[in-house]
Amino acid sequence: MPNATRPQPPSVRPAGPPPPPPSRAPAPVPAPALAALLSVLAVCGGDAVARVFPFGPRHRAVNDLANQFVPFHAHLWDLLHGRADGGLLLDWQSGWGTSFLPDYGTYLSSPFAPLVALFPRGDIEYAVYGITVLKTAVAAAAMTFLLRRTGPEGRWWWAAVLGASYALCGWSLAEGTYNTMWLDGLIAFPLLCLVGEWVREGRRPLLGPLVVAVCWLANFYTAYMATLGAALVLLVRLAVTDSFRWRPLLRAALTTVLGTGLAAPVLVPVLLGSRHAHPGVVRDFAPAAGTDFLARLLPVTYSFATPAAFVCTAVPLLAGALLFRRDAPGRERWLWGGLCAAVALSMQWGPTHLVWHVFATPNGSPYRQTFVLSGVLVLAAWTGLARGLPDRRSLLGGAAVVLALTAGALPSPLLTPWSLLLAGVGLAAVAGALLLPGRGRYGVLAALLVTGTLVGQAAATTAHADRERLARLDDYPPWGAEHERRAAALAAADGWPAYRTDSGLPRVAGNDPLLLGGQGAAYYSSHTPAVLTETLAALGGGWTSRGRNLLSLDNPVTDALFGVGARWRDGEVVRTDAHLPLVTVRPPGPPPVYGPSPFRNQELLLGARVYEPPHAGACRVGTEVFLWSPDATGTAVLGARKTHLLGGGPKRRAALTSLGVQRVPGLKPDLPAPGELGCLDHGRLRAAVTALRARAATSVRVTSSGIRATLPPGATGTAVVAAPHIAGWHCDGADPTSYGGLLAVPAGNGELSCAFRPPGLRAGLAAGALAALGLAGVAVAGRRPRQDRAIASPTAAPVGGTTSAVSRSADGR
Repeated sequence: MPNATRPQPPSVRPAGPPPPPPSRAPAPVPAPALAALLSVLAVCGGDAVARVFPFGPRHRAVNDLANQFVPFHAHLWDLLHGRADGGLLLDWQSGWGTSFLPDYGTYLSSPFAPLVALFPRGDIEYAVYGITVLKTAVAAAAMTFLLRRTGPEGRWWWAAVLGASYALCGWSLAEGTYNTMWLDGLIAFPLLCLVGEWVREGRRPLLGPLVVAVCWLANFYTAYMATLGAALVLLVRLAVTDSFRWRPLLRAALTTVLGTGLAAPVLVPVLLGSRHAHPGVVRDFAPAAGTDFLARLLPVTYSFATPAAFVCTAVPLLAGALLFRRDAPGRERWLWGGLCAAVALSMQWGPTHLVWHVFATPNGSPYRQTFVLSGVLVLAAWTGLARGLPDRRSLLGGAAVVLALTAGALPSPLLTPWSLLLAGVGLAAVAGALLLPGRGRYGVLAALLVTGTLVGQAAATTAHADRERLARLDDYPPWGAEHERRAAALAAADGWPAYRTDSGLPRVAGNDPLLLGGQGAAYYSSHTPAVLTETLAALGGGWTSRGRNLLSLDNPVTDALFGVGARWRDGEVVRTDAHLPLVTVRPPGPPPVYGPSPFRNQELLLGARVYEPPHAGACRVGTEVFLWSPDATGTAVLGARKTHLLGGGPKRRAALTSLGVQRVPGLKPDLPAPGELGCLDHGRLRAAVTALRARAATSVRVTSSGIRATLPPGATGTAVVAAPHIAGWHCDGADPTSYGGLLAVPAGNGELSCAFRPPGLRAGLAAGALAALGLAGVAVAGRRPRQDRAIASPTAAPVGGTTSAVSRSADGR
């Protein structure tokens, strides 16, 4: 009988209460905290060795970190402190007025992003660096928590080392560190795997969708990849634990749908923002050479177009040892080994490459899903370690796997002497630690050997990547005293909305209006609207990144048209009175139709002829000479003035450029390439501006999501707003029309009222509401069984020796 007591021998004292179940011995330091500490130590130590900001004179302002992420975080700082022009829906500072919610959802929706508000505005680069390190630490803690959740009660420091190894993978150190928002995906993978565990066990039906929603809101792009990886891990866990049933898979699908539905108010506008964006670089995927792929598994390697798959040597050693463990079921060994191989191979095959990247080869690194491979390797390593330290046979097999992978990488030019040295020393140190007894001073020595290997390899890889990025990628001047002076001058000249203040040239980064202040044409985003790029190009604008990185257009005609009353030029703010209000009224008639000449296009939008053609290749004395040569790269010379052009399509386009005022009769410019010359008569421009001012709005008021204006009495024709006609505007209850790419409505009722709502916002809000209702339904459905059990428990009694209702409830059956 289950409850019978056995008689005790006379020599044995009768037993008292049964001993408590064995409990987990408290760790000296919580494992997630130790993992976070190791991550911070390795990242900051590597940056210090490389003498990179904030630990030395070398700066971090490279590529999109300087062009996009720092300026967008600066704009978020302004929003949080009430200093931005615009709000969450509309950005009045960039691109003459653009949609902001898609940019927010792409670059700033991380829960960590608002931390920039705690720093001074001038320390925005420190803020972004601090957030980067913090995200790495949280990723380490999250993976460690997952490992402790799915593994044995002991081995806490091993969990910390493997969790930190994941956070310090090569992808994180070489790619994520300057793509700050990607690091949210590094955090999302272990969190979504944890949700998979809850799904497998039928637990936490409400918390699961909320975690999914936070992950997708933080960064939908890498969250998508993390979700794919977590789904693969769930399938393996179901197969390994003999719990492969349809019900967990249905729960997983429902959890994912509810979570992404809760995030839909941001996700749908982001998706539609991408559809309205100017097309970027179109690339065909080409897999990396196999030797280069293997080389990136080792420390201290760098390449922009290969997967940064490095993880601490302890990880591949333990993952390889799992394949040779006789105490592990064959299904467990081969499923985890097969998953690691399948994820690695899927990165090299075109169709699966497209699946990982939302069916579009990205512009830039084509291996952005590499962190998932690192996470799967860590989980495989922990699976073997959960059964105890590997014996000599399996350890030898794991070492053979590591050596075979290293041998395959030897022909790669990406290897450095430090790669082989650190890999060899690390293999010896970790293997030696695994052979040592696990207790006492030997245990301490083993921990020091493994953690030393982790921190040393990760710090060296960080330092190497820091230096290689500066040598290979575009870099920009970091924030300094000159930027402070320029921002202060722009702020002092600001007159918005009476006129715009343009951050001007030379540019600091791709989003100078967000970084320095003002309201200009410059704008760089994955969501740069196609209509904005096309309009700016028709008027003589320049760009980089195939039209997604728009440059400030320093031209008196466009300044007049877009109400630019002050701009930065030649080291100071230059003011002008030859500008129009934000809203003007044009005479009745058809809108302008642009042609190939930006000079003629500007005149069509202005409604007056202000340019003269050159005579015999030279402009009339007193006019300003402008050159249109979009594909030219070189220096144009007019007299003593030299003007540098940087064109060359399709990636770059030189802007319409002033060569200076013609002061010598018959003087022809020396051009680096064929182009079109236009001679601007400033007198005619002032007359045209005066005529349009007479038909301009008498008052203009802007809000965080719209604009209102009072038109002149009796005005007829078309009211034109000096803002691009992007999707999402609604004026006077109707959709506006386009007037040369600008926002326009009939000028009939004396008032103009336009509001901006990003495309997809209503649909996203509706999807979010449905998901919230679905989550509420899950909560109600989960409450009823608990109520039924609570009612049955007090009165239930064993029947015929069967388990009571209380026991059944406790067992979850």
